[in-house]
Amino acid sequence: MECDVNGVSVHYLEYGSGTPILIMHGSGVDHREMVATMEPIFGDLPDYRRIYLDLPGMGRTPAPGTINSSDDVVALVLGVIDIVVGDRDLLVIGHSAGGYFARAVANRRRGQVSGLTVICPLIENPRDIPAHQVVRTAGNLDDVLSPDDRTEFEAYFVVHTPAMRERFQHYVAPAVPLADQTAMARIGERWRLSSGPEDGPPYPNPTLIIAGRQDSAVGYAGQWDLIEHYPHATFAVLDRAGHALPHEQGDLVKALVIEWLRRVEEHRPA
Repeated sequence: MECDVNGVSVHYLEYGSGTPILIMHGSGVDHREMVATMEPIFGDLPDYRRIYLDLPGMGRTPAPGTINSSDDVVALVLGVIDIVVGDRDLLVIGHSAGGYFARAVANRRRGQVSGLTVICPLIENPRDIPAHQVVRTAGNLDDVLSPDDRTEFEAYFVVHTPAMRERFQHYVAPAVPLADQTAMARIGERWRLSSGPEDGPPYPNPTLIIAGRQDSAVGYAGQWDLIEHYPHATFAVLDRAGHALPHEQGDLVKALVIEWLRRVEEHRPA
């Protein structure tokens, strides 16, 4: 599906009906990774309309010269919400850079966003980032991955098993060549938002923050610094999980997301 936001054709996929959930992927991939990690959760739950975006410069959403900063990306995402969701309450989920944008959306639309989940979110002041460490290896990757794909896989995953390699091949690797590296570099030069996701009063609605103990991209310690801004947050650090946490710890992510959804429902006005 496509929607036009100020001349930019934004590609997204939609599943189900009911409460809208906007779901955003991280840098260098596209909607497929979040579909692969979230649909095993929501496919079993009724009454949720899942909206998976391709962020600008990735997948099938272009990033013209009018988009040259994270501020522009967030403005585009807010435009998508206005067109696709309207003024209905919605939930927002984001992974990595998508977690940065998700927090910004919740901050700017706090009256509309009734729940927020971020997984391995990009933060402005990371600290104590661990070195990359493989925690489990099984099987031989040499005969199934090209040298370039193996490099990508080994840098992203900390669990090196046939199941994780298969997920990488199906849901991550196909998106890599679609990424507009020039546009991503242009946006990356101005990746900090002019008004940060945690600027202003605390976000009052149910929140879930999930970090990977072995995440060598954004770490886990700095994510704890977010907690005071989210007074109704559950904070979880998962072992045996790097930046590819949604793949590596899918069962725990499912349990945490379902519990978050219950809290959102309980928090709604009677």
